[in-house]
Amino acid sequence: MTPPDFTAPIKLLVIRRDNIGDLVCTTPLIASLRRHYPNARIDALVNSYNVAVLAHNPHLDHVYAYTKGKHLEHGESAFGNLLARLRLFWQLRRQRYDYIILAGNGYTGRAAGMARRLAPRHIVGFTPDGKPRDGIDRALAPPPPGIHSAEIMAPLLHPLGIEEVPPTLALAPDPAQAAAAGHELEAQAWYKPGMKIVGLHISARKPSQRWPAERFVELARRLHQGGGYGFMLFWSPGDEDNPLHPGDDRKAAQIMAALRDVPLLPYPTQRLEQLIAGLSLPDTVVCSDGGAMHVAAGLGKPIVCFFGKSDARIWHPWGVPYQLLQKDTLDVGDISVEDAEAALQRLVSA
Repeated sequence: MTPPDFTAPIKLLVIRRDNIGDLVCTTPLIASLRRHYPNARIDALVNSYNVAVLAHNPHLDHVYAYTKGKHLEHGESAFGNLLARLRLFWQLRRQRYDYIILAGNGYTGRAAGMARRLAPRHIVGFTPDGKPRDGIDRALAPPPPGIHSAEIMAPLLHPLGIEEVPPTLALAPDPAQAAAAGHELEAQAWYKPGMKIVGLHISARKPSQRWPAERFVELARRLHQGGGYGFMLFWSPGDEDNPLHPGDDRKAAQIMAALRDVPLLPYPTQRLEQLIAGLSLPDTVVCSDGGAMHVAAGLGKPIVCFFGKSDARIWHPWGVPYQLLQKDTLDVGDISVEDAEAALQRLVSA
């Protein structure tokens, strides 16, 4: 095989179609590409739901996003969305990419179909048997199970001559959103410059990953009384009974009512941009496994994380100090306040 020319001004496109945490865990791959190909045009194709993850990524030249049917906003038509997607694909096809990399933890047939329609010189991706198929001419067998999501994609860079341990996650908040969040925190009557802030993210999609409201209350009280901490309270707004977008307004209200005498800034996040900006402020973060945890890790935050039925080998915070709590029952509800308090003390004293 011809040795790679790392100085070549080639065109690269990374496609990642799935969830927030998955895309955050793809940022080490993108950073590796930029480090080895400083003169390349490096673009990404994602969906509108998670595009904020890459919106300010310093290693990318362009970020393109399409909207999945299930993510259409009120008033948006399926036909209009189809036309927009066709225009986007035509724009990308005209770029004549040298390599399209199908970033993922395994074979992704739909992403392969997208890449094939863009007519690049080469498509890199995992296939079930490691043999070329569906236009993937630089095919690799998926790594064995139990490898971290940020690390499992490293072999996808081998065809481009890159073999290294993935670097840390890379996430940057929108400057205007971050400034607004910072001003909101500084405007709190209780806030003092240099005050240590703990971010409490209380939402989790799976029931087995939800820590009870009363334990967040007790943890905050103990940390404030013992260490003078202030807090930012993060949650997904909305009604918990909403079948499409369940929220935690009731849980947040319960916590706020119980912590009226504790320094606390409520910070509901309707959009991903708000979550990224808000989580850029705390010194440490307490949360369950999920997208918010990976966002916090991408922002370089030390994390106390609660794990339920997730595989901690694959999904633990990547590249930051963390304390991971997971019981044999695989239910976050069995993690005690004492467990969480001790974990945070270990984290800040390490």
